[in-house]
Amino acid sequence: MISPEIAPFAKTGGLADVVGTLSIALERSGHSLSLITPAYRSSLAGDFPLEVTGTKLDVPVGDRVEQATVVRSKLGSEISVYLIRADRYFDRESLYGTAAGDYPDNAERFVFFSRGALELLRQQPVDIIHCHEWQAALAAVFLKAQGSRHAEVGSAKTVLTTHNLGFQGIFSEHEWPLLGLDRSYVTPQYLEFYGKINFLKGALVCADKITTVSPSYAEEILTHEQGFGLEGVLQQRAQDLVGILNGVDYSQWNPETDPYIAERYSVSRLTAKRACKIALQRKVALPPRPEAPLIGMISRLTSQKGFDLVERVLERLIDLELQMVVLGAGERRYEEFFAAAAKRYPNRVAARIGFDEPLAHQIEAGSDIFLMPSLYEPCGLNQMFSLKYGTIPVVRAVGGLKDTVEDYDPEASGGTGFVFQAYEPQALLDAIQRALSVFRQKRAWTALRRRAMNKDFSWDRSAAAYSNLYEQLVH
Repeated sequence: MISPEIAPFAKTGGLADVVGTLSIALERSGHSLSLITPAYRSSLAGDFPLEVTGTKLDVPVGDRVEQATVVRSKLGSEISVYLIRADRYFDRESLYGTAAGDYPDNAERFVFFSRGALELLRQQPVDIIHCHEWQAALAAVFLKAQGSRHAEVGSAKTVLTTHNLGFQGIFSEHEWPLLGLDRSYVTPQYLEFYGKINFLKGALVCADKITTVSPSYAEEILTHEQGFGLEGVLQQRAQDLVGILNGVDYSQWNPETDPYIAERYSVSRLTAKRACKIALQRKVALPPRPEAPLIGMISRLTSQKGFDLVERVLERLIDLELQMVVLGAGERRYEEFFAAAAKRYPNRVAARIGFDEPLAHQIEAGSDIFLMPSLYEPCGLNQMFSLKYGTIPVVRAVGGLKDTVEDYDPEASGGTGFVFQAYEPQALLDAIQRALSVFRQKRAWTALRRRAMNKDFSWDRSAAAYSNLYEQLVH
């Protein structure tokens, strides 16, 4: 697997968690695999053993050759993680950019990374090369376009996983010489995209199989609304596209064993969740009121995540006598909006701008309701964490949210959360009010929590689906 980030080595979001935990599940199911990722500054300073291998790579970038070295670590039992080290590209404060925007040389950085990964694989041939996201996508393109240049792995089959089609790696055509490809590839059939170069598009055309991270999202990206301009390419490759739901690592996200929460609890011992709620209220300086419904949100603060809807209903939410805690960072307008709301309603709203792993666990354990009103959501992990913690999700019916949360049905005593359809403030407000009305019915709420906590989204099911895909490719 080639990925621009893998937990615990480097992480900006769910991609890192997915690659790390999926790899361990695949190893558990009998696969022999290794991982390739950049050696970022944060990776080299991390709290895990790193071994300098002595391997040197000559990596072609355009008409010149750049040098790299290889550092090795380990994941699971025997998974080798190879970190490609080239400090001029990766010794930086963050992975892809700063608050001011993306690094201006990202095209060159990830041409180099994709080429470097293939150079390393020439020394260790494999059956399947599984690329994640646009930053690794060119490996599939180079292999298809220049098989003789990588003869040692020329027969390997390629898989591309797109975790979020909103991120494609689109660059000016001036960057084309960096790729070292024939001009015939800068055409609409391959990498050309409205006068620019699109790294992800190249792999969508060239990879043997394409996966994305939930069955519903696999259908949605074939449409104009969610295809981000690539729906035509995806429709042509529909036979080779499969949606496999991400899983959850329950060794990290489980209220029975969670080291970060005030009191551990389980489906048969739910009363201890109350202590987690009071501890969370105190931690974020909200009045400790066990009877007040507490809504949690942990997210990148972007329009994709539905924060424009939250912005438009917040005043009406405040009237509902509830509390809210938000953790995340992202677009400045939302950071400023929540910071201002917390100042204006100090007894109702708490906002923590940034990311804080222990606090994320405490919000999952201490909240009553978890809010994910996303405009689009390829998979989403927090709604699955929330189900395990008996924190009832309120979600919009898109992508992985639709695939993992069942709408509450009082008649059939069924459902695990509250699902709304239209991307409108009133639809969100109605779903929250439905949740609050059940929250006041203690017996119904407890039964709902128990149904949620009994759901199983462990990685084993997802790993089996990837195994089937790999089997198809090599037989």
